[in-house]
Amino acid sequence: MGCKTLGVPQVAVPRDPCLSARPAQVSEYRDLFHPIHTRKLLKARSSTVMYSRMSRPLSKSSSSNLLVIAGPTASGKSDLAFQIARQIGAEILSVDSMQVYRGMDIGTAKASAAERAEVPHHAIDLVHPNELFTVARFVELADEVIRDATARSVPLIATGGTPLYYKALFDGLFEGPSADESIRERLKALTNDELHRRLIEVDPAAGARIHLQDSRRLIRALEVFELTGQPITSFQTDWASQQPRHSATWVGLNWDREVLNRRINARVKGMMTAGWLDETRGLLAKYGTFSATAGEATGYYELSEHLKGKISVDDAVEQIKIATRQLARRQMKWFRRFPNVNWMAGDRPVEENAKEVRHLLSTK
Repeated sequence: MGCKTLGVPQVAVPRDPCLSARPAQVSEYRDLFHPIHTRKLLKARSSTVMYSRMSRPLSKSSSSNLLVIAGPTASGKSDLAFQIARQIGAEILSVDSMQVYRGMDIGTAKASAAERAEVPHHAIDLVHPNELFTVARFVELADEVIRDATARSVPLIATGGTPLYYKALFDGLFEGPSADESIRERLKALTNDELHRRLIEVDPAAGARIHLQDSRRLIRALEVFELTGQPITSFQTDWASQQPRHSATWVGLNWDREVLNRRINARVKGMMTAGWLDETRGLLAKYGTFSATAGEATGYYELSEHLKGKISVDDAVEQIKIATRQLARRQMKWFRRFPNVNWMAGDRPVEENAKEVRHLLSTK
């Protein structure tokens, strides 16, 4: 059976410069957004997307056959999902903000053509690498995939490493206030110490969470407070108090950090051997440039820097390994915040974990 994907109308999406992460700063907030961490955050329309369960929950019966397999990069999520999908006749929904890009196959560890022919995959190969893709578009697509699978009584497995996509899909999103350039310009004139001190005064929780050097997040949090009179944390509190939009059985793969680090290093080496550099060179030749999301992703970003003559290939590979290890730690930090996750040892044979998952599903 061939791969089936459901399209979503494409819209031009401007970037919010206030929410762009500093190139030299790998922030916790930025790493929430992409499985291969990016340096840009996007807006769904002209206003910044903020995340809350305030949007209308979907019928729980609409997603009763939904299984989530989460975990950090290189944890074996895709292998486990594919094994279970073959056993129970399920389809797979990719929750990966980089696998939406056509041609970015090696660096995103995308399922092979043979695997996708055997098990239908959704939310893969949706846009070209020079196009933007937002969380709002993903939620619209994923909702339709879930509805379609439910209507056909087909089990669905959602798997991937983008925590924001999970949050938006299960907890909903709503549009926050549009950017106010006059407020931003005024706040940009302040030092980070001054920004942080002001944020501590109006939103202590956000002040404790946002790093002193993350000026863009500091500015955005203060901007939201000035525009709404409410701290940005209040939106997140509302979010945590509501019902999820979809019901699902959650499974997570847990690894010893050092073992996972070795897997990541080996994976990067294998991707380079498989032709990752040539893939990146070909994409740049075909599309000229990458979009703000695709082009700033770890891996493709570093290799693009090498192709521009800015760093050696050895330095690029080492930077990819370091950044991906950092990403995995941040992914686990975020995934552990999700409730009701059934954590399993990632180093067990995939057959054993698949058996345990099937037993878990049978008891629901």
